[in-house]
Amino acid sequence: MDSHRFIEAIECLRQTIYQSVVARRELLDLSIAGLLAGGHVLLVDVPGVGKTLLAKTLAAGLGVRFQRIQCTPDLLPIDITGGSVFNQRSGEFVFVPGPIFANVVLADEINRATPRTQSALLEAMGEGQVTADGTTYTLPPPFFLIATQNPVETYGTFPLPEAQLDRFIISTALGYPDHEEGLQILQMSEKQEREISPVLTGEDVVAFQRWVRSVTLTEHVRDYVLSIVEATRSDSRVTLGASPRASVDLQRMGQAWAALAGRDFVTPDDVKAVAGPVLAHRLIANVYADATPLTIVAELLQQVPVPL
Repeated sequence: MDSHRFIEAIECLRQTIYQSVVARRELLDLSIAGLLAGGHVLLVDVPGVGKTLLAKTLAAGLGVRFQRIQCTPDLLPIDITGGSVFNQRSGEFVFVPGPIFANVVLADEINRATPRTQSALLEAMGEGQVTADGTTYTLPPPFFLIATQNPVETYGTFPLPEAQLDRFIISTALGYPDHEEGLQILQMSEKQEREISPVLTGEDVVAFQRWVRSVTLTEHVRDYVLSIVEATRSDSRVTLGASPRASVDLQRMGQAWAALAGRDFVTPDDVKAVAGPVLAHRLIANVYADATPLTIVAELLQQVPVPL
């Protein structure tokens, strides 16, 4: 993989997203990094800030198949994975793929689905495959799930289990726009919706994901990653610390963040930049904690020695 080609191609994708989605560029870059790291993204934010637009724009820029799953309490697992349907002409049951068989999948308001339905996503997110009627089907690469969650409403919602939260490489929010961004949104609303032309292909994304995993980590940086994760487990304010999967995700997000910066090596600052979005949603603070998980991660970053 030519690093110059990677930088140019990703910059085209970033500009495509920047021109359609109004939000802090650092937050948009986190979603791109989540894709390059081969993970999945959870957007926890209030309605109307552009979460769905981000998913659709990203899929359009990649030129890949996009599917939206509108999660509701009556949604069934088969509505996500698909299932066998009897073909009267052949006299056999034929598997009909569900919306999960796409490259970019938006699970909108994921916490409105029941725990049984949410569990239909676990195998897909963790292993890139779906098992139905005893047969395993591989999802088309790249497979990238963006889930949204409204943190305000609690009526008719079901909290995501820790096993599922741990499968999201990051959790972040776009947040409300500032005054200048708000004016930009109003100006964009007066224009006809811009048609987005693909700047990459699915094959490009798979190649880029492979290249990102080759970004160099020294033993000192790798030890730094593990020290941060271990610190979450020993903190007295934390009931549930970060898992070994979290340490792998932190390392991969560090590699992706470095690649977005045009470097082929990871620095401690790369790890610091993504530690909050990678770790905070996986932690459970105890009842005596006087800080949120995100604040705890920020404080731990100040305490864990940074390698020179």
